[in-house]
Amino acid sequence: MKTVIVYYSYGSNTKKIAEMIQKKTGADILRIETVTPYTGSYNKVVDQGQDEVNRGYCPEIRPLSIDLDQYDRIILGSPVWWYTFAPAMHTFLKSQNWKGRTVYPFATNGGWIGHTFQDFTDACQGADVKPGMNIRFDESTLRTPVKDIENWISQL
Repeated sequence: MKTVIVYYSYGSNTKKIAEMIQKKTGADILRIETVTPYTGSYNKVVDQGQDEVNRGYCPEIRPLSIDLDQYDRIILGSPVWWYTFAPAMHTFLKSQNWKGRTVYPFATNGGWIGHTFQDFTDACQGADVKPGMNIRFDESTLRTPVKDIENWISQL
């Protein structure tokens, strides 16, 4: 199986974990980027994110630099925004055909995971969605033991 890591990271926490997975697996890696970046204070972005999640808004994302049809195993990473994946991840998930693929989601958060993993399952219709990895941060300090993350990676 050919594997790719696809992630969205507003700050650097999700990026750090995606790069950790890439280093351990050798998988290809792709960062989702919005056409219009989020700007302003942290609180302004949090408020904007809450509004977007509540409305089901899907921001425009930049074109992908790889052909995802080449991959049958996809590792998906997103920060948790208001108990689900970030709106940019939502945009990406809606644009793909998940039939026949295996998906391994991970989510970074500083609070409650909410329904993030159920939302990944719901959005990836037709895929075999494996149990996700909940990775906790306190701001930029990793709180989930690295050993737990490495154990999850070894099962991919």
